[in-house]
Amino acid sequence: MIGKKYTLLSALLLIFVSCSLAQDSNSSYDLRDSSLIPAKRIPQHNEFLNNAYPFPAKPRNELEIGIKGGLSTVSGDVRSWLPTFGVGAHVRKALGYVFSVRMEYDYLTAKGLNWSPSTSGVQANPVLKQIYPSGPVFYNYKTTIQELSIQGVVTLNNIRFHKAKTGVAVYGFGGLGGSTYSTFYNALDANGNPYNYQNIVNQFSGSGFTYGNRKEIKKAIKDMLDGSFETMAERDKSQPTIFGGTPFRFVLVLGAGIEFKLNNKFNIALEDKVTITKTDLIDGQQWQETGNNGVHVQTRDYDAYNFLSVGLNYNLGKKAVEPLWWINPLDYAYGEINAPRHMKLPKPVLDDADGDGVTDQFDHEPNTPAGCPVDTHGVSRDTDGDGVPDCKDKELITPTQCQPVDADGVGKCPDPACCKDINARLDSGLVGGGGRGRCSIGDLPSITFKGRSVTLNKDGQALLATVAEKMRNNPNCKVAVIGYGESSKSAQQLSWDRVNEVIRYLVEKEGISSDRFIFRYGQSGGDENTIDLKDATGEEGPNTVPAPHPNLRRR
Repeated sequence: MIGKKYTLLSALLLIFVSCSLAQDSNSSYDLRDSSLIPAKRIPQHNEFLNNAYPFPAKPRNELEIGIKGGLSTVSGDVRSWLPTFGVGAHVRKALGYVFSVRMEYDYLTAKGLNWSPSTSGVQANPVLKQIYPSGPVFYNYKTTIQELSIQGVVTLNNIRFHKAKTGVAVYGFGGLGGSTYSTFYNALDANGNPYNYQNIVNQFSGSGFTYGNRKEIKKAIKDMLDGSFETMAERDKSQPTIFGGTPFRFVLVLGAGIEFKLNNKFNIALEDKVTITKTDLIDGQQWQETGNNGVHVQTRDYDAYNFLSVGLNYNLGKKAVEPLWWINPLDYAYGEINAPRHMKLPKPVLDDADGDGVTDQFDHEPNTPAGCPVDTHGVSRDTDGDGVPDCKDKELITPTQCQPVDADGVGKCPDPACCKDINARLDSGLVGGGGRGRCSIGDLPSITFKGRSVTLNKDGQALLATVAEKMRNNPNCKVAVIGYGESSKSAQQLSWDRVNEVIRYLVEKEGISSDRFIFRYGQSGGDENTIDLKDATGEEGPNTVPAPHPNLRRR
């Protein structure tokens, strides 16, 4: 029978869980709202708003009132008949996010019926002894219990680290209270005569009073009883009484429950409460047989009763947040970290090692000399593109025809057109004898790069060694270093990188003067992976030019 009670309530639990899952909330309340703060905490609230105190003031929170109904049973010397109905009401107030206080009143009923007969124990019961001076008795009773208690309630799951709030609150509680009980026997039939239990004893004497045939025995007893419960049960005269003789006892209350949130005002609770008393007469019986020797003894197993209930709760209050056991105290901290509304954030400080005004993560020239103006990429400005930054350029705008320039950015402009013919004649020997010198360097090899590499392999270095040897043997010769690729910015920059690498190698590794080269990149009509070297004696052009797209340079 008790199993049926828990089966029914388990089914209700599943229904409530499914309803409550949709009620989960991801928000709490606005901590800046002064209307939610009681007057005595306003000073702390103001300090918090001014960032002078790190913790917000505790808000005014609603009071919970509730009613409940359920099934009650007594654990005593007489076996429970069936769970009977009980009702209750409570008022609950949060003292913090975890702990709250509850005052509860319960009105419970309980019945009991033994399926095994008693003989000697009856003789010790002053009430039953007068009615049944001899013969067996099947103990039975009906009691009415009223209880008023104060309980401390601890919520177990509202502090959550991975979710703002929950629609389900699990709690445990315990407390002290006072309880009255009024117990009666069904000892007489409708005519006022004692029941003849001997007939039932005779009926089952063959099979015996065993657990296996308890249902048939109890049915036979119930068919005999009229349900009147007219005889007041035994009472302990040493116990205090109230309300005209009703026994009163202080009790200890323990239990646990779970609440399912319907909305911010209503929730449904499933709860089981056990009350421990210091009396053995709630079921009206404190005497039991010790065995087959006919001796009876007084038991000291104090009675307890249980109340399994379903309740409807309502949150009452104005200008207040919902009860604090529904609020996650970490909600404020996580909310401020994710989207600050109140927290003071320091201004971000980004590293700029060279102090050029462009932060390091965007600076393409991390070691810009102090005082040099830069572009948006942190690269020193070079207005005339002669390879010398403006801050060091003594000739800010050098014409292209006057480049390449020296270390100070000063170029050397070519002779006027009138002099070119004379110079050519001098070089050819038509004027002044044998001439100023001829270039007989001949054909020069091409250098091939693989993929998108800008690094010279061993074959390329060997070829450049032969080029350097020819240039040393022909000091009057100039060489044009030509790269191809004009189809895109990336191709142009790759061409520049490769031409720059060939000239750099011949200057730094082979010792050839840089002014003997003409820098040409991004030309058309050739293989993008090939750098050609050609005799450029008599031609003009820069030996260094700025990278066209420095942000695409291959390091």
